[in-house]
Amino acid sequence: MHFKPADFLDLSQTEHLALFENVEKVWDVLPEIEVYLKFRLKPAILGQVIGKPFISDQVYLGEGTVVEPGAYICGPAWIGKNCKIRHGAYIRENVIVGDGCVLGNSCEFKNCVLLNEAEIPHFSYVGDSVLGYRSHLAAGVILSNLRLDQKNVMVRHTGERVDTGLRKFGAIVGDRAQIGCQSVLNPGSLIGRDAHIFPGTIWSGFLAEGGVGKNKL
Repeated sequence: MHFKPADFLDLSQTEHLALFENVEKVWDVLPEIEVYLKFRLKPAILGQVIGKPFISDQVYLGEGTVVEPGAYICGPAWIGKNCKIRHGAYIRENVIVGDGCVLGNSCEFKNCVLLNEAEIPHFSYVGDSVLGYRSHLAAGVILSNLRLDQKNVMVRHTGERVDTGLRKFGAIVGDRAQIGCQSVLNPGSLIGRDAHIFPGTIWSGFLAEGGVGKNKL
């Protein structure tokens, strides 16, 4: 397993392909987000803003996207077309959102990339993570991004531990993967395409494409 972006993500499902050009391991994209937005973001509000959500002057909002009252978008943030930013969504710094995504009530986003049609509708935390095309986090899913000892995050695969060099790294959730309600993905989790995590699961490490993850009873 080489952990390349294409092992987890259909990069035709993002207009930000350039972000991944020099990325060797998929998690190496995370430190690149800030610089990418600094030099490429051109703030504009092309979507529909309902009521008075907070939207800073460092936000691009694509056509057809709707931002509901009570949302808070700090920026820098690049949000694509036809998204739904629901009441209570909290979008912090360095967030890139594809087309057709749902960012829901009481969900927090920070330093992350969402490919097209990713859905995070309720009560989730997405920090220092990448979510693939049509991936879905059910209610209450947490992508934990910091070890308790605050050391570098390690990726576990086939009995080996790979040092990512990152102090903060949540998860890579592959295309069409489904993460069940109230699950927690520990730092450095890699979830393959079309994989499923059962509700209430505490997960660490790698889950192969099409795999099923659950707590042992």
